[in-house]
Amino acid sequence: MSISWADSYVGQLRALAGDRTLMFVGARAVVRDNAGRVLLIQRSDNGHWALPAGAMELGESVADCAVREVREETGLRALRVGAFALYTGPDRTHTNMYGHTYQIFTTAFRVEDWDGDLARVTDETTDADFFPRDAFPSPLSASVPETLADLDVFEQTNRLILK
Repeated sequence: MSISWADSYVGQLRALAGDRTLMFVGARAVVRDNAGRVLLIQRSDNGHWALPAGAMELGESVADCAVREVREETGLRALRVGAFALYTGPDRTHTNMYGHTYQIFTTAFRVEDWDGDLARVTDETTDADFFPRDAFPSPLSASVPETLADLDVFEQTNRLILK
């Protein structure tokens, strides 16, 4: 069950901070099926295809955030996750379509085990499906190819990616 943006930690902080740049801590998840296809969601706010992701709430760990976002955006239950990349720094500052600026600190997780039935439409998505890496839909979020390239490096080296 998802909470509204206004009731979320980031939403409440935005209401207090006004136009200031805020730190945004979040998680992104790579979910693959047995054929190696990648799960993408089509975001309801901007129509872009992306990996399941979102902001961490007070009282949860970043790993719990990844699990919750997968559940909220896809209906799937992430049973085991492992971090493989951290995206931080001033080059990760972004102004969204609502004019809100955030310096984003994102932890990318590989979902190592999951179950459930895919929900193609949720409160936050207009579609979701598994795609082969050479046939992604568009428009595609810029974070998708970067995250998957970093996952490839992690799987070859077993070293956490720090950016």
